[in-house]
Amino acid sequence: MIVLWDSSTMTATMVCVDNDKRHEYQWEAGRTLARDMLAYVRDRLDEQGRSLSDISAIGVFRGPGSFTGLRIGLTVLNTLARTQHIPIVGATGESWEAECLARIECGEDDQVVLPEYGGDAHVTAPRK
Repeated sequence: MIVLWDSSTMTATMVCVDNDKRHEYQWEAGRTLARDMLAYVRDRLDEQGRSLSDISAIGVFRGPGSFTGLRIGLTVLNTLARTQHIPIVGATGESWEAECLARIECGEDDQVVLPEYGGDAHVTAPRK
């Protein structure tokens, strides 16, 4: 099963592609992405009778988008890919899902996907 993920907005999207079956989920993650993302992925897989070990590859939307959403999503999925020894690829643009699926089919592996923020990050200056 291939998992496609986009957390570039407040609504995270997860798509599970298994042969000719496609399951799409949307989650209003808001400020709970860091705390709940891995459990959310696990629970959606469980609904299909699957587990994290059934993921064969991961495709992610690199951006542009939310600095925090991209950073958290990519960190979790890069870590998952590394620990499960599965390929991870990233893409941008409107056809990012198709591009990720094609790259996975060709055997590509970015090993670590970095975000594309679309501009400089707006970091709050320390108060002290």
